[in-house]
Amino acid sequence: MRTLGRRTRVATEKYFESTLFEREQLLFVFYSERKAFISLETLETIDSEFLHQRAGKAIEFEKTKHRPITMDEDFEKNRNSFRANERVAHFSRSVSMNNNTNKNTVLTRSSCNASKDDGQAGSLDVLDSRTGRKYVIPISSDGTINASAFKDIKGPSKENTTNESNKGLVLYDPGYTNTSPCVSRISYIDGNEGILRYRGYPIETLAEKSSYLECAFCVIYGNLPTANQLADWREAISRHSALPIPVINTIEALPHDAHPMGVILAGLNALSVFHPEQNPALAGNEIYQNKDVQDKQIVRILGKMTTLAAHAYHRNTGRKPAPPNARLSYAENFLYMLDAGLDISHRPNPKLAKALDTMFLLHAEHEMNCSTAACRHLASSGVDVYSAVAGAVAALYGPLHGGANEAVLRMLERIGSVENIPDFIERVKRKEVKMFGFGHRVYKNFDPRANVIRGIAEEVFSLVGRDPLIDVAVALEKHARTDEYFIKRKLYPNVDFYSGLVYRALGFPPEFFTVLFAIPRAAGYLAHWREQLADPDLKIARPQQVYKGEWLRDYPEINQRDERQEHMGVVRASNATRRRMAGTRGGTGFLRDPGSQIVATKEISLSTKGWGSSAGEQGSSGIEHLTGR
Repeated sequence: MRTLGRRTRVATEKYFESTLFEREQLLFVFYSERKAFISLETLETIDSEFLHQRAGKAIEFEKTKHRPITMDEDFEKNRNSFRANERVAHFSRSVSMNNNTNKNTVLTRSSCNASKDDGQAGSLDVLDSRTGRKYVIPISSDGTINASAFKDIKGPSKENTTNESNKGLVLYDPGYTNTSPCVSRISYIDGNEGILRYRGYPIETLAEKSSYLECAFCVIYGNLPTANQLADWREAISRHSALPIPVINTIEALPHDAHPMGVILAGLNALSVFHPEQNPALAGNEIYQNKDVQDKQIVRILGKMTTLAAHAYHRNTGRKPAPPNARLSYAENFLYMLDAGLDISHRPNPKLAKALDTMFLLHAEHEMNCSTAACRHLASSGVDVYSAVAGAVAALYGPLHGGANEAVLRMLERIGSVENIPDFIERVKRKEVKMFGFGHRVYKNFDPRANVIRGIAEEVFSLVGRDPLIDVAVALEKHARTDEYFIKRKLYPNVDFYSGLVYRALGFPPEFFTVLFAIPRAAGYLAHWREQLADPDLKIARPQQVYKGEWLRDYPEINQRDERQEHMGVVRASNATRRRMAGTRGGTGFLRDPGSQIVATKEISLSTKGWGSSAGEQGSSGIEHLTGR
């Protein structure tokens, strides 16, 4: 043990003579007074029972006056609680290091407060067969372990090693299937039981009694609003629903057949530069610690999402959306912008507006999905909230995430009729075709939102006419839920199975379905953004990788490299490019045979066929740079 100051030495002697409860207090005092840590040579010097109890039963420390009792108190107390826990854990790690011996090593973590103790606290005993060393990793009361603890499990030391085995273990988890990057209080999912709750409220209850904006308030701020709070909330969102004229001009500059999600992304990114006062890159990293600034961006994004969506919808029709109507509800205003045109007296059907509002409510939040994780990942760098939400929307754009309901609709169209379902089921079993809308990454039981949407579908069909595909969908669900093949694999209808039918009945084209997903999910993105700003454990997202590439190579001269190695394929020029290449430059023609050294070094192509395109070719923007070499 290294030499310590007199006061610390006295405190250390008291530490080893004290009770468990008193030791916790002393640990806190040591760190809070910034005294030197104790470094012990072996585990035997430490009361291992104390360390196990401290790591596994953080509730003991709750009894001291130095730490708040629960995580449900106000933010400042929660933050102090986390930091106090981190200080204790830091000290505990210091006193339990074993100085590279074969003795047992205790790894501790900051215990995480939960709303209740589920009896999952304990420890994980690890025996490393490579070294024979044993490790004890605490398990918190919420059933988690600190992944960083595995860094201390290192392989045998070797000289001239050519790998990274001595950097400690890394958890390999493609897709983050069993990784928790944060503690959240926003939504809860139990996939085995088919449970979804927003801030503790069952989704079925909210769908029956609440509205989208009320739920958005709850998701973002933690509780259902009072009547006055809800009125202020609605007014603020309506007041911020108009788009700046230059943002509208940006949208109108896009191709008329641009995908609606691409239009939404362009609009969100444009909004980012129109509000420089909130951008941490310009206003400083602490700008979002101001609650007023947070709230202003929240109502701006929620208010403008439907307006962006209306512009994206009419980018394809060639018409302009009606201006936002502040006298209407959230869903009514969206339908008004789509349908009113120049008729300011137009009012959407209230039942259809309510159906759409409930669809928005069901999609408002869904825990740590791909796009929400993308939002948190981006926001961890300190980027502005518009860019973070745009990144989340971009992730939602992917067909494996937000485009599933469109795939369901296409599948039902291919099936065509109820009579074709048995043959389709058999083809699914033979893995000849995929069945969309069944199964879920999280839900291993019936998706609780699917039942609600099925009821909404019947309501919408009663107003606008019954879609014949609903009969196909119901029959397909019935077959799947009684077939042992699907039951064994826990494949049940998810939220996408019926939502596409509802959206089609409401008159939306399939490519717009993902936009109807993005509009309400903005509330979930903003809730996670806001929660992360107050997280004392926040670090910039920086996952590890498992490197399997070449270890060390010599640089070969260019004439020594292998032409057979992986390389770029042929990038074909459009007909317009060939026409220009057939012309002259400086009086000299420069269209050559395929062996010519004159090539197009860059070609910027449109996403759709354009002027100068032939069948099967991409359109050219006309900005190709030619050079001879």
